[in-house]
Amino acid sequence: MTPEQLSTAIVDVLTRLTDEGALALPDGVPTSVTVERPRQKGHGDYATNVALQLAKKAGTNPRALAELVAARLMQVDGVADVEIAGPGFLNITVEAGAQGRVALDILAAGASYGDNDALSGERINVEFISANPTGPLHLGHTRWAVVGDALSRVLDAAGADVDREFYINDRGNQMNLFGASLEAAALGQPIPEGGYQGGYVHDLAARLVAADPGLPDLPPEERLVAFREAGYAAQLAEQRDQLRTFHTEFDTWFSERSLHENESVSDTLRSLKEKGHIFEEDGAVWMRTTDFGDDKDRVLIRSNGELTYFASDTAYYLNKRARGYDRCVYLLGADHHGYVGRLRAMAACAGDDPEKNIEVLIGQLVKIMKDGEEMKLSKRAGTIVTLQELTEEIGVDALRYTLARYPADSPLTLDVATMTKQSSENPVYYVQYVHARVSSILRNAADLGLEPGERMDLLTHEKEGELLRALAELPRVVASAAELREPHRIARYLEDTAGIYHRFYDNCRVLPMGDEEPTDLHRARLALVAATRVVFANALDLLGVSAPERM
Repeated sequence: MTPEQLSTAIVDVLTRLTDEGALALPDGVPTSVTVERPRQKGHGDYATNVALQLAKKAGTNPRALAELVAARLMQVDGVADVEIAGPGFLNITVEAGAQGRVALDILAAGASYGDNDALSGERINVEFISANPTGPLHLGHTRWAVVGDALSRVLDAAGADVDREFYINDRGNQMNLFGASLEAAALGQPIPEGGYQGGYVHDLAARLVAADPGLPDLPPEERLVAFREAGYAAQLAEQRDQLRTFHTEFDTWFSERSLHENESVSDTLRSLKEKGHIFEEDGAVWMRTTDFGDDKDRVLIRSNGELTYFASDTAYYLNKRARGYDRCVYLLGADHHGYVGRLRAMAACAGDDPEKNIEVLIGQLVKIMKDGEEMKLSKRAGTIVTLQELTEEIGVDALRYTLARYPADSPLTLDVATMTKQSSENPVYYVQYVHARVSSILRNAADLGLEPGERMDLLTHEKEGELLRALAELPRVVASAAELREPHRIARYLEDTAGIYHRFYDNCRVLPMGDEEPTDLHRARLALVAATRVVFANALDLLGVSAPERM
């Protein structure tokens, strides 16, 4: 019996009491109630404060309502005992067989276990990397590549229809500087002032010339454009490959240029003007975002006729909404705090509800330490710590898991030695080891001809119950991680459950010893171990981390 099943049972009890006239709830019976694992031993398997929450509305005291609910809950199949504690808490103990069914349910669900419908019906666009196609992805992109991807996986598991989007900053002067830098490198000339100085520029220029030896001989007015476009295509392809290796895939790679090529910006300005949110002042065109809480109005077109980045941002948002997304989620860096108010105001100017249609998450900086010194990054200076270098130094799984296990809005200082340590002190090792250990047990069981059984009523040991209750929590953890936009909850759940599994393993022998005959208890415990493997594999996958069979 899972917390969700108990919640449903309690709602059914409340409904019957209401129908019979034994309980009056003017606002109606809630569609769900909170059921949690108690913090203290001896308080049953699950606890709920539903009587405390509803007593005032029902015109009664909490203990009296708790007694009504407890009496009916005792009649529910699978409930062994209901105790009323304190002012009206209900501590519920479930029968071993009902609790053990959780393992069988997990095995039946397989790779879909943990999925739920908390966000069913929502179309969500998650934009979590915005980068220039002018150089390798670096540490600043790496955190969002992890958190954005993990968040998208969690939202998807919670029933939302999710699209992952990469915004390509392929317009503006930086593209011309990139092309000029490649051209200069290919011709053996000094890199222009403000250009890209990294060693990758010379390497890329050499590759472009090797692929098209005629590039250096083009007329000057054509040559820069040719180097720019060839470099753009090559660098974007490299970014795609790096992210794919890092287990991060995007559904949409959206080009900023396309907004200007298909008149999206002009259409946006016309639409905003019709809504009355555009005005002209000092020769510039402005959006009146202060009407919706922004600290100042925003320029869309400068007095020299040049479009601002905010004009592109506005057109881009409306483009997303036109593509049918109910909610547009932006993951932005620590230097973008000022964007929150202006983006919300922009959505309001467009006629949307900033509480429903747009969401901005701000992440903090990450420092990576190696041998006591910070690994620095600077795309233009050439001292780049790239995504590729980080994965080669640390490993995809270790880097992803470590970045995923912390709230995105917390600054991080991480140590290479700690992230690569092969011991239980390293969280990713600690969690992956559980999957490897249960996989080993299942292989050994197969060698013995032993298969998981179904006598789950035999799982009466305290540590078996603790593990079953922990495994039953995954769907709820996924739902809360999705609703709160906090994928790190998955990692913390895994770490807590890993400790519970190790205590089970230390106290409950799964396989028979020596010539001992296998029993139904061995088989039931084997089913519990198999369910543990499903949970760890599914939860690790939500973080984009592998579940190794051997370690």
